[in-house]
Amino acid sequence: MIEKTLKTTDGKILVRIPTVLNELTLGQMMAMQEKHYLDDLDAISILSGVPKEELNSVRNFEDFLVFGNYVMALSNQIKYLYDSDLIPSRITFTIGQKKVVVNVIRNLSVEPAGAFLAARDIIADEINEHISLYGEEDWREHFQPSLKACCSVLAHYFFCRVTGKRYDEYEAEDFCEEVKKLRVTEALPIARHFFTSYPNLLKQKIAFSQQFRLYWRKKQVSRRLKNSSI
Repeated sequence: MIEKTLKTTDGKILVRIPTVLNELTLGQMMAMQEKHYLDDLDAISILSGVPKEELNSVRNFEDFLVFGNYVMALSNQIKYLYDSDLIPSRITFTIGQKKVVVNVIRNLSVEPAGAFLAARDIIADEINEHISLYGEEDWREHFQPSLKACCSVLAHYFFCRVTGKRYDEYEAEDFCEEVKKLRVTEALPIARHFFTSYPNLLKQKIAFSQQFRLYWRKKQVSRRLKNSSI
């Protein structure tokens, strides 16, 4: 971390930002990705947690220059994080004042069925959206899931084992707020593993209920044809 006290028009503020990826959270990275236009103060605000309104009151803009090189360095490191295969064997969550350590199991199918189905749909939608925009040819080489999708997959994946609760889709989505607190160097490689391990989700499989409805319709059509021929 690098920190500096800056003079403002009505006092002083302490600004502290990460200098290496290991200090950056998934939530901070998501906030930067979701900004349509990210200027210098936006980046410093997200990385430091200091509201942009307060940064706007700093007397001398040159005071921010000390942070510029670190912001650039972080942005360059982030590019290569998607290619990292270094998956942690365990993750520590801090829920309130309690630390919860959970092992990372790489097979989504070992989780509750509801969690697997939710994660499967998120992965499939993300892959299909990429292909609809850029085409199917060599899609694996260029595919990078959105951080929002990564966060959502991890929320469904970790929810039960971290909280000890029965799986609930809505509570799992709310658990994204806890996932955002993870270091991006931990969270992104795990999420990337799931996205790259399920290429068969390129096209959604027909659900059991859909198969049953198709079968039932065929039976009804067959009956009508038989009745009409009598």
